[in-house]
Amino acid sequence: MDRPASGVSYQRFPRVRIRELKDDYAKFELRDTDASMANALRRVMIAEVPTVAIDLVEIEVNSSVLNDEFIAHRLGLIPLTSAAAMNMRFSRDCDACDGDGSCEYCSVEFHLAARATDSDQTLEVTSNDLRSTDPKVCPVDQARAYQHALGGSEPYDTATAADQRGILIVKLRRGQELRLRAIARKGIGKDHAKWSPAATVTFMYEPEIRINEELMETLTLDEKQGLVESSPTKVFTIDPNTQQVVVEDAEAYTYDDEVIKKAEAMGKPGLIEINAKEDSFIFTVETTGAITAYELIMNAITVLRQKLDAVHLQDDDGDLGELGAHLVGG
Repeated sequence: MDRPASGVSYQRFPRVRIRELKDDYAKFELRDTDASMANALRRVMIAEVPTVAIDLVEIEVNSSVLNDEFIAHRLGLIPLTSAAAMNMRFSRDCDACDGDGSCEYCSVEFHLAARATDSDQTLEVTSNDLRSTDPKVCPVDQARAYQHALGGSEPYDTATAADQRGILIVKLRRGQELRLRAIARKGIGKDHAKWSPAATVTFMYEPEIRINEELMETLTLDEKQGLVESSPTKVFTIDPNTQQVVVEDAEAYTYDDEVIKKAEAMGKPGLIEINAKEDSFIFTVETTGAITAYELIMNAITVLRQKLDAVHLQDDDGDLGELGAHLVGG
């Protein structure tokens, strides 16, 4: 591989265009960069953007059918609002509590107390029964219900009305009781999946589809219909006015090559050409609700920039060893 001449920069300036943005969903384009940067951004969103999750549980009373460890595990997986997580300290680095993870700078305390007294009804203990000492950090469904009660911009529809009762932790029958104290701490998905703010992060190369109009003119309407139907996803359609095959949704293409194989089987190689744009990517992001999709993307960019700055500083100090020699062409 040719190395850049001294003083020559191959720096690129990626561009982002938001297509769709909701609290827990985002779709955007990332252009003028390569797959390594796109995948780095994806991995940082999944595993290195910090959130807050329950990490320590002290069970005082538990007479339910679930053992202590089971309940502690279920508590850890409840998503907590984590907009302030970037400004919190990791418990291992906190000097206010000597790394114990039990101070206001690195942790939030929760309490839960529930007892079933009705002989005929099963008491469902949910995330709504958790009481936080910090109003900025609470179960996500509690925050949404509070926002809805204040007339916020995210109303519950009939399909989600049942979810307002919260995330189920355990069911209690008459005489059973659960009382506990829990500590939530800052962490990242690389340490445990409960800290990952991402439900799904995917990206795909943007497809570039070219139709050879001259070859297409040689096909009958039935052959065109067969070509359109050969694609497992609805990428192509027939224009009702011109009777020509046109691209309906390029992003529905899954790089299965079925339509290309169909064209070759019809004796029309080159009828359709599909190539991936190697510098253009389409991202789909869904969050757990701990932070918004916008916060997830921006925090991921911040974390990635910090990592690149650390590499740059090491390079300035000459601490990269063989990698440094490779980068300068040694």
